[in-house]
Amino acid sequence: MFNNLIESQAKKQKRAGGSFMSIVVHTAVVAALIAVTKGAGAVMEEEKVEKVEFVEVKKDEPKPPEPEKAPPPPDAVAAPPPPKGFQVLSAPIEIPNVIPEIDLSKKVTDEADFSGKGVAGGIAKGVEGGKGPVIQNADQPYFDFQVEKPVVMAPGSQGPAYPDMLRTAGIEGTVLAQFVVDTTGRAEMNTFKALKSDNDLFTNAVKNALQRMRFLPAEVGGRKVKQLVQQPFQFSLNR
Repeated sequence: MFNNLIESQAKKQKRAGGSFMSIVVHTAVVAALIAVTKGAGAVMEEEKVEKVEFVEVKKDEPKPPEPEKAPPPPDAVAAPPPPKGFQVLSAPIEIPNVIPEIDLSKKVTDEADFSGKGVAGGIAKGVEGGKGPVIQNADQPYFDFQVEKPVVMAPGSQGPAYPDMLRTAGIEGTVLAQFVVDTTGRAEMNTFKALKSDNDLFTNAVKNALQRMRFLPAEVGGRKVKQLVQQPFQFSLNR
């Protein structure tokens, strides 16, 4: 019917400047999108990167040598029982002038241990033929009543000389001397005491004589021991 179609809207004439601006705008938009996409990718790559730290592993050090083990203790052996006997009192050389203090922590003395029967140094509750330690102190002297054989003057030993001055004056007297005789039969001069003397010249005469006098030592159980001796020396004139 209609050989010619009528255009609904008339075409506008395109300008060269508008096309150029369109190209520029599109190019900027594309560039911006590319930049944003690249930045997002970089951020994602950074997030994916893991922090790796290297730790130096120390080499195994050699173990210190183990201390040597102590040897096992020897088998316990029961001590032999002490022999059946008695304790020995020590004779005091120096007589104390004050009452000694009482030590309540010490063991109570058993009077049965001082019976004088059996082995010297043993105890009353000991065993006949016991081989246990015997409590003795060889340096301590015995009293005369504690020994089996007391000290006696050796044959041929001379007593003290009479002081000439006192003889001429006709003076007589006595000296009661105390001293310890050791196991060789000699008087220990450091223990000498004049318990009683009528004259100092008599005392000196006794002291000088003891240095050369010889005695037969005391014995306990066939063993020579020291003994505390108290011996009087009489000085008298034959008238």
